[in-house]
Amino acid sequence: MGNFSYWIEKLEEHYYRKTGMHLYPGTLNVLLDEPFSLPPRVKRLEGEEYGGTVSVNILPCLILGRRAFILRTDANEEGRGHHPKNIVEVAADVKLRDEFQLADGDLVEIEVSEL
Repeated sequence: MGNFSYWIEKLEEHYYRKTGMHLYPGTLNVLLDEPFSLPPRVKRLEGEEYGGTVSVNILPCLILGRRAFILRTDANEEGRGHHPKNIVEVAADVKLRDEFQLADGDLVEIEVSEL
């Protein structure tokens, strides 16, 4: 969809405040073997914080050993967004596709832990 690239850049300071990391303006979409639901406690960027209407869940993770974050809107978490629950969008301080020379269909390992 390309929406997160726009919003990460536009809300850079808000994401930095939540993650402690300047995120690359874009995410790596990862197709999982099964649907994934966020744990009960995650960091959040609330729409009211930036004058918007969309709130984003932010879950720390490691992708291929690199510190990153799963970003998921409330709509996607509730199963009514642009992505099914077996797709996660992962953001880091670099373009993950370039950093790890990833191509469509490559396998990646994502490690998450509850906050």
